[in-house]
Amino acid sequence: MNLPIFWVDAFTDRAFGGNPAAVVPLEEWPDDGLLQRIANENGLSETAFFVRTGPARARLRWFTPAVEVDLCGHATLGTAHVLFNELGQEASPFVFDTKSGPLSVSRKGAMFELDFPSRPAAPAEPPPNLVRGLGARPLEVHRSERMWLCVYAAAGDVISLAPDFGALSRVVPGRIIPTAPGGDCDFVSRFFAPDAGVPEDPVTGSAHCTLVPYWAKRLGKAKLHARQVSRRGGELWCELDGDRVRMAGHGVGYLRGSIRV
Repeated sequence: MNLPIFWVDAFTDRAFGGNPAAVVPLEEWPDDGLLQRIANENGLSETAFFVRTGPARARLRWFTPAVEVDLCGHATLGTAHVLFNELGQEASPFVFDTKSGPLSVSRKGAMFELDFPSRPAAPAEPPPNLVRGLGARPLEVHRSERMWLCVYAAAGDVISLAPDFGALSRVVPGRIIPTAPGGDCDFVSRFFAPDAGVPEDPVTGSAHCTLVPYWAKRLGKAKLHARQVSRRGGELWCELDGDRVRMAGHGVGYLRGSIRV
């Protein structure tokens, strides 16, 4: 069986930046074990698989090298990039049915805008392994159902973190977002997910479902410019709209080919 595959660098306007995602269009769903093996073989933080169900609708799933996840921003943007720039999609918005419900993506000039659920966090006491794993105590700690939000004083504090992933892998929930005010943007962040087989994710759309409600409240504005300050780096233009978070970014196609399984 041959399957098409595309590689898109998401949330960046240059190759070798942003977060690389693999995108695999399917005619029908194979066994989940095959999907997981393909994602593991790709070795990227996420591989997206989709099956079209209508002219502007598809079922979409995301796999890390280790597990299936319920929400992924950069691979959703990557899938939209493939649909519109490689597969001739014209109608916008395009709706993806996912484990997190319907998610729409709209083409906005050279960018794609994702419409995702807001997942705010509440103040919480950090477990010892969280502080030990980060290596520097945050000023504030908040927790959502899936993530820890750790707030620092300045962007440099987030950039200089050298995590102990052994300690972070023992934190529950196991997804951690260090964040701080930005200099040339509203806020910066990084994202660690050792429980999903992704020690550090370069640019994480789903983390902004938690980041944007926090910073919108703190800064008193709904529209926010964000940077993820990983080694590859990425950029997002976000907006809090009630219980939804809109995030827009660029995508750059890097590779197209065929999987033989």
